[in-house]
Amino acid sequence: MSIKSIFKTTVTATITGLAFASIGFGAAFASDLKAKSVVLVHGAFADASSWKHVTTILEKAGLDVIAVQNPLDTLSGDVAFTNRAIERAEKPVVLVGHSWGGVVITEAGIHDKVKSIVYVAAYAPNAGQNLFDAAALDRHPAPGIAALKKDAAGYFYLPDDAMKKYFAPDLPVAEATFMAASQGLINSKALGEPVTHTAWSEKPTFFAISGNDFMTPTALQHEFAKKMGATAREIDASHSIMVSQPQFVADLIIEAAK
Repeated sequence: MSIKSIFKTTVTATITGLAFASIGFGAAFASDLKAKSVVLVHGAFADASSWKHVTTILEKAGLDVIAVQNPLDTLSGDVAFTNRAIERAEKPVVLVGHSWGGVVITEAGIHDKVKSIVYVAAYAPNAGQNLFDAAALDRHPAPGIAALKKDAAGYFYLPDDAMKKYFAPDLPVAEATFMAASQGLINSKALGEPVTHTAWSEKPTFFAISGNDFMTPTALQHEFAKKMGATAREIDASHSIMVSQPQFVADLIIEAAK
């Protein structure tokens, strides 16, 4: 390969003082990976397609990826869907959750095939807590949460303007519009279901912090990361960090896979 070709296909990103190899070096460090698989769990008001760009990077790095399509009806149901994905995956597994997905992986991460856990702008409740407990809205008011609407069946959703303003303000308008159209509505009852286990207290944990988050406030994410003793990285991004900053998120998952 020519020097010109190398420069065209290789990018090196430095984040919080640490250099991470990017897509161009995928084949080079695949042998360094201890994990074989990554299971990605989306949050509320999103779906599995939100992991599209992250998935591409992880697969180029040599990891098998499963992006779970959770129904968002109950916590137990989402945990069951996630556990089925973990069962399909080749071990060892890195389990990743965004937003509400953090509640799911807190419970599902106790699976013995899971060796490390990555929270992405996510909630990390204690045992016995539900999402509302973990959100601590009295201390960390979230304008995006305040903008939620509920349909006649009791499912929460984000109106189009709120998706663009609070969930995905750093995305192109067309992409934010698609996210609003394809969002997964979450049953309000699911948000009141407590977790019974905390995988983060048993396994290596990592946290991708979004520095400009109107859904899961950045200060709250810092509290979660500190509580868990997580390896944390922060970047200036919205709640849609996995879409707007896929390389950053993928680099942290690869770090967990090592």
